[in-house]
This record gives sequence, structure tokens and C-alpha cells, in this order.
Amino acid sequence: MSLPLFPPLTRSNVLACQLSSWYPTLASVSIKTVTIRPLDVQFRDYLLADGVHIPLGSEGITAADTLSEDESDEDEGEDGPSYTFPQLDTSIRKAIADFGAVFPKLNWSSPKDAAWMLPQSSPLKCTSPADVYLLLKSSDFVNHDLDPSIVFEGCEEDDEQSDFSYELELSLRKWYAIDKGREFRCFVRDNMLLGASQRDHNYYEYLNESETQELVLGTIGCFWRDHLLEERCPVGPHYVFDLLLTRDLRRAHLIDINPFAPRTDPLIFTYAELQELARMPSRPKLAVIESTGHADAARNAPLFQHNMVPLEALQLSAGRTPQDFTNALAEEIRRSAFEDA
Repeated sequence: MSLPLFPPLTRSNVLACQLSSWYPTLASVSIKTVTIRPLDVQFRDYLLADGVHIPLGSEGITAADTLSEDESDEDEGEDGPSYTFPQLDTSIRKAIADFGAVFPKLNWSSPKDAAWMLPQSSPLKCTSPADVYLLLKSSDFVNHDLDPSIVFEGCEEDDEQSDFSYELELSLRKWYAIDKGREFRCFVRDNMLLGASQRDHNYYEYLNESETQELVLGTIGCFWRDHLLEERCPVGPHYVFDLLLTRDLRRAHLIDINPFAPRTDPLIFTYAELQELARMPSRPKLAVIESTGHADAARNAPLFQHNMVPLEALQLSAGRTPQDFTNALAEEIRRSAFEDA
């Protein structure tokens, strides 16, 4: 019997990959997180609305202070709807007070493609509700979570009596300055750890040392056996999980769990290679960038760069270096967003 490229995917599997689904069970080995749910329909409308507009009151002043009594009943201004989320603002501020700073995620997706909107010295670091909204509104990735037809694309039918609806939610995770060279994506099929891929597409000399590779695989294998193997993973027998290893590479923190499906980037692997590893079980394989010439131009370039340059902003690029252009574009969007607020 031939092994298909991907194992069967059900709606139950997808729902189990929501951060709020697996976090309660695995909180002790993950990053501190608080989830706000459900988000109301108005917030969904805000995320889907054209343009990047920061909700009233999300910086430091309340929405009531920014609107007169006559204006507060108005749903729309000259340029479209005005949004305000005072209760959500309060919840976000509490999480920031508890954690120091946060980075946001919806049910499945985080706005990593919009990290350039905040200072590069602390990417994705949110210290106000406005920062959270700015990332979410600037991201293409989070749109995935807003459309059930995309969320459940490619899924087989489950028990017809089950309820596969979901409510939009916002998870706020404690922000850390993460060393990308210690992030790994790990692939499990039929409860078998096939391999792990370096997540960052840059060359790290120490990751090519045999002793380091043995240590990394040993740490990943121990974490998987202790916390995810068999019934301990709520997703089922097929899944992909992301780990951040500690500086000494001897312990790990769980970052995320994803479906074993085309929507999940295999990074340095291809799914055909993972299929072969599943056909011929052996010890897990570690995939790393082997030299500065190993990665092609796309891998050496900044991740998500296709999301970094809206066509409307090309005029900003004249006479600027790529880095200066990125900074200028981010500042222009921030300025416009806060002017509208």
C-alpha cells in the first residue's frame, strides 16, 4: 500500500491546533499566554475593513475622550467606519502589565509577516493595544483565520453530529527576544518523529557541527517523547510542532502546533522528503542550512518580504536603500493609521 503525500486531515485536527485548544494541557512547557475570546463580530469586521486604521482609544486615551457625545453615536465618518474596543483594550493592557510586553496571535495565525511594522530591534513586541491592532491589520497571514472555507480547506468530513464552528479569539503571548537560530520545526506522522528543520533561513556554523546536531536531535526527541508522543498530543497522530531551544540546547519550549498539511511550510524539507522518511523509518533527520551558498536567493532574503512592499508605496522607494525604504514605509503607515484614529 502506497503512502500518500499527506495523511488524512479532518476538521477536528484543525480545531485541535488552535492555540487555546492545546495550550491548557501543555502550558507548563510553552510560553505564557492569555486568550481573549470570543472576539465580537465588530472586531472581525475591523480586521476585514480596507486600510490600516487604529481603533479609537487604543493608544493611551479612551474612546470617550476622543469623541463628543454627538459623535459617539456615529458609526461612520467621512472615510468609513470608526472602531473602538474599550473592553478589548483593557484586556490587552492587563496582559501587557502582567507580561511586560506581548506578541499577538489569532486562533491559528500570528502576524509575523507584519513584524516590520514595529522596531526591528524588538520585532512583534507590543506595548499597547495600538501595537497589537497595527500588527493584525498589517498582516496577510491572519486573514486565514477569518474565513472558515480557508481554515477547513482540504479537510475530510468528520462525524456529522459534531459542531465544527469556531469563535475568533486573540491570544497574547509573553514577548521574548528570540534567537532564531534556536527555533526548529518538527514533523510527526503516525506518531513517528520524522525530522526537524531549522526555522530561520540563514547559515549558522555551529548548527553544522556533528556534536551540536546530536544534542539538538536528542533534546527534540526527549521533548517529544515526554510531552507529545501518543495520547499526550491533542491533535492526533499527525502534526507539526515548533520548538525554541534554550541557550544550552538541552531544553525546549513549545511555540506552536500545526496540521501536517500543505498549509504548513516544510521549510528546508519538502513534503516528498518527509514522505520518504515515513516510508523508511529510521532515526529523525535534522535539516539545516549547510553553507552560505546552500540557500537560494529566496531563502537568504528576509522572510515574508513579498508582504513588505505594498504597490501603493513604491513612490517611497526613490533614492532609498532597501532598509531605509522599509523603515520609511512602516513609519508612513503608522502615521496614517494614527492620524485616522
